[in-house]
Amino acid sequence: MEGVDAGYLYMETPSMHMHTLKIAIIEPDEPFTHERFSEELVGRLNRLPPLQRRVLPVPFALNHPLWIADREVDLSRHIVGHRLPAPGGMAELETLIGEIAGTPLDRSLPLWEMHVCEGMPDNQVAVVVKMHHSLADGVAANALLGNVTDQPPDDGIIDQDPTPGLEPTPSRGQQVRLALTDAIRQTLTLPALLWRTGNALVALVKHKRQSQVAVPRPVLDVPRTSLNGPLTPRRSFATATLPMAELKQVRQAHGVTLNDVVLAVVSGALRRWLAERGEQPSASLVAGVPVGTDLAGAPVRLGGNRVSNLFTSLATDVDDPLERLRTISRTATEAKAVQRALGPTMLIDWVQFTPPAPFSAVLRRYSSSGAAARHAPPFNVIVSNVRGPGEPVTIAGAALRDLYSVGPILEGIGLNVTAWSYVDRLNVSLLSCPDLVADLGPVVAQLRPALDELLEMKDFAQ
Repeated sequence: MEGVDAGYLYMETPSMHMHTLKIAIIEPDEPFTHERFSEELVGRLNRLPPLQRRVLPVPFALNHPLWIADREVDLSRHIVGHRLPAPGGMAELETLIGEIAGTPLDRSLPLWEMHVCEGMPDNQVAVVVKMHHSLADGVAANALLGNVTDQPPDDGIIDQDPTPGLEPTPSRGQQVRLALTDAIRQTLTLPALLWRTGNALVALVKHKRQSQVAVPRPVLDVPRTSLNGPLTPRRSFATATLPMAELKQVRQAHGVTLNDVVLAVVSGALRRWLAERGEQPSASLVAGVPVGTDLAGAPVRLGGNRVSNLFTSLATDVDDPLERLRTISRTATEAKAVQRALGPTMLIDWVQFTPPAPFSAVLRRYSSSGAAARHAPPFNVIVSNVRGPGEPVTIAGAALRDLYSVGPILEGIGLNVTAWSYVDRLNVSLLSCPDLVADLGPVVAQLRPALDELLEMKDFAQ
């Protein structure tokens, strides 16, 4: 297992769950039955290799764990049925999703669950996939989705062997040899990595001398809010939908990116929400923004993580919505330039050398001690934006009516806002801990007004 993937396993604690959620609202073409659903999944499982592998820790934590497909996948251990209470709307579904998000995955099995939620209006069914982040980031998850739809993606469907064979479970001796061989191979890459890092730091210093835009520093430039504190295992979930056409209007009017607009909408919503609570900080909130590091033209990935993080101001200390958007755009652009100077894979390359046992032990101790309450957070909120299917798709003949996704929250960072587009709309999902944010509803309610104030300013673009 690569270090960047294993890191999500090491980060997990009893109160910090490192799984992601993908929620599909489907409308079956015939009466829904669990039997047919399971049959369809079995028929497509060969297209989803990450879902067939389990984690095998190596003896003495000598190296990162192994991914291994040595057992048949028992779908009865992965598929869970639910019936929503009446009236079976989004409110009832969101409550159930919060409960699903609040329990960890069983590490003795492949790290995913599929929760099938019936009882929705118009015979629709919600399928909630809980998948550990070590399996896939947003880009890989999007490819997995494309690989099970009835419409092949632009790059063509990626078929695996229709009857893949199982791997023999390696003996403890084999596991030790594999771990040590890989550790030696990685150690040999260290001099080159040190050389690249030194050159990257020199390039960064030169860039910073020429730049007029400051990027917020984790912890040092981050205010403390009620969003930031120690987590408990509980989770709450909520959604909102915004029209893509209106977001694109703002983008085109002001010459910014769609991601800038999403950040500005989140900024406006959080600014309003904090002001209503009387706790708007004088300093701006800081967002951690996951960004993919796949090179242009790279092969489609069905698993793994190629992601880094940008730290950017949300400009919540700026009153004027237009100036707030411009500040966010300038800062995000500079954050990308900093990342280019360092190299997009620098973090991934260094994480490969994370020592498994010490790292896990430190994080568990940090989490259990509630230390996140005693210092400023690394940043305030996670904001992610992933491009989903641009055209309607079907899965085994069932129409995919809507698609939502959200990633995990972290100790000290109690809100994740993930935007995932589908056809003509942007579905925004929020995940939090109810012991930090008792009710996500007031936060969600501010997203539409935050977009409206940007739309009102579009005629004032310069």
